[in-house]
Amino acid sequence: MQTRGTLYRLLRDRFREAHVPTPELDARILVAAALGIEPGALLLSQDFAVSDDAAALATRYGERRLSGAPVGRILGQREFFGLGLELSSGTLEPRPDTEILVEAVLARSVDRALRLADLGTGTGAILLALLAHLPQAQGLAVDLSMDALATARRNAVRHGLSDRVLFLCGDYAAALAGGLDVIVSNPPYISHPELAVLAPEVALHDPVLALDGGVDGLDAYRRIVPEAADLLVQGGLLALEIGAAQGASVGGLLRHHHFQGVEILRDLAGLDRVVLGWKRHDNQV
Repeated sequence: MQTRGTLYRLLRDRFREAHVPTPELDARILVAAALGIEPGALLLSQDFAVSDDAAALATRYGERRLSGAPVGRILGQREFFGLGLELSSGTLEPRPDTEILVEAVLARSVDRALRLADLGTGTGAILLALLAHLPQAQGLAVDLSMDALATARRNAVRHGLSDRVLFLCGDYAAALAGGLDVIVSNPPYISHPELAVLAPEVALHDPVLALDGGVDGLDAYRRIVPEAADLLVQGGLLALEIGAAQGASVGGLLRHHHFQGVEILRDLAGLDRVVLGWKRHDNQV
């Protein structure tokens, strides 16, 4: 009978041969999922026997990974900022780089009754991570996709946050009233030339609606920034994820609409990742 360790090494070696980017991690996660255990527990129990059904399930997971499906899509969920989140066909798979936005907002927020809005919420990743760390805050989750909203609602229920979230189907902030303290968004920012050369893991598995940023990748920001300028309270924070090298363009949009203290944050690769700005107080010039 096969053991956990031999099953893990089999998948790991197949992934290595196929040049899967993270063969050890992917094999550990997929085998652990097939066994119904935590990935960390796999390394501590490699001599345990594996049932035929679990081995067959791990093999199926491995075949899907070798065909190009991301691990999150195979398992139907992804961890983000410590929260396990369900995925669906209408949502992006949350990426670690987006955690930079969450960290930035938390570092600039006090624990009080903030009113947050997440435009294009998808899985709800950003908003739910913020609410989990701001227990007095309330949030609005907005998305054009009903499938995405249903997924975000299930994720909110899963983590006991649904009583602090209102889910709205809408086109960015078009249906919102004012009085918001923080607006966050990870909108579509892939330009048309970039869409044509996206990696298959993204192009074939993430919804185009959540990727297509228009000819230059900036269409969503041209909508969101002026809307946010109308909806935020004085001194309110706008936090946006952006594509690599979009910092100057999106930062310029914020300044054009009178946001103050505009910051561009970079990811670990040194690429533009987040733009922040505060709505100007009336007495500022």
